[in-house]
Amino acid sequence: MSVIIKEITQKKELKNFVKFNIELYKDCPYHVPGLIEEEMMTLDKHKNPAFELCDTVFFLAYKDDRIVGRILGMVNRKSNEVWGQKYARFGFVDFIDDAEVVNALFNAVEKWAKAQGMDHLHGPLGFTDLDHEGMLIDGFDQLGTMATIYNYPYYPKHMERMQYVKDNDWHEFKIYIPKEVPEKHLRVGEIVKKKYGLKTLKFKKRKDIWPYAYKIFETLNSAFGPLYGFAPLTEKQINYYVNQYIPMIRLDMVTIIVKEETDEVVGFGISLPNLSHALKKAKGHMFPFGFIPLLKALKSKPKVIDLYLMGVLPEYQNKGVNALIFNDLIPVYINLGVEYAETNPELESNNAVQAQWDYFKREHHKTRRAFIKELK
Repeated sequence: MSVIIKEITQKKELKNFVKFNIELYKDCPYHVPGLIEEEMMTLDKHKNPAFELCDTVFFLAYKDDRIVGRILGMVNRKSNEVWGQKYARFGFVDFIDDAEVVNALFNAVEKWAKAQGMDHLHGPLGFTDLDHEGMLIDGFDQLGTMATIYNYPYYPKHMERMQYVKDNDWHEFKIYIPKEVPEKHLRVGEIVKKKYGLKTLKFKKRKDIWPYAYKIFETLNSAFGPLYGFAPLTEKQINYYVNQYIPMIRLDMVTIIVKEETDEVVGFGISLPNLSHALKKAKGHMFPFGFIPLLKALKSKPKVIDLYLMGVLPEYQNKGVNALIFNDLIPVYINLGVEYAETNPELESNNAVQAQWDYFKREHHKTRRAFIKELK
């Protein structure tokens, strides 16, 4: 039976779109399912302010009356304006290992993108850098994380078959926690603190971090500005992410560096206990019982932590501010008995970020890629 591609517009169909990923990977030991409720909110044009900046289309592929693939096409008008491009993106993409299915999905998105006046299609990317991005091309035998995509090894093979080529790669690392803070970090941290008038903030009550929440994302906007595909978050988007992320952070794993005179957020580091095993137990559902393993994991003494978000203002980058952040966080990790940290994806071209791991034992264990194709 031939493949049928259906554009979806109804909430019930959107839920099927979200659940397909969980169904496809239900027997995969390395895949970490997201929460259906959270992904539904991300993809709801009435709740996610990113839709004010993006044109989108959702497709499901059917074969023999069952769902066999999904893909989201989007045009991020803000990103195209910032980078001077006419690019469409694809994301939230999953498919069975069937060339007919894959061809039909991408043909539908390519046709839609050309109708929007775009000349290239690239991805997988999300609405923003805080969405999942990058197709796994190496590290298929490694457990995924909450913040990243897991995909089967046949995915990139189909991309290459369709003549998609590399646009950018990201590397991920395991950073093994040392027995003590490296001496150079301590020395550099003290110099930087005195030279630039900086101080480290820690929080014991959640209400105390709220005055800095918006400032964190303003710093993120500045820090991530030059990075691949990034577009500054709007005020509405920042409020959306503040309300989504601040309630779930663990205060002892958050460090903020501010300028003493102005209280400006110069840099920040946000980490979390690794939630991969808890999310696998939840199987995509927060309720009725999925929240129990998640709460336990968030309050645990974890063996693995995720370096979830980190940013430093451009004018302070490569000046040792990262040392201040790690001087605070490493003793926290040691006291908890953490064995290693999982980094978020780091652009292979971002040498400054990867150089910060030079004083740690590290393992490059995953690589992911954004593919691109010219639309003719």
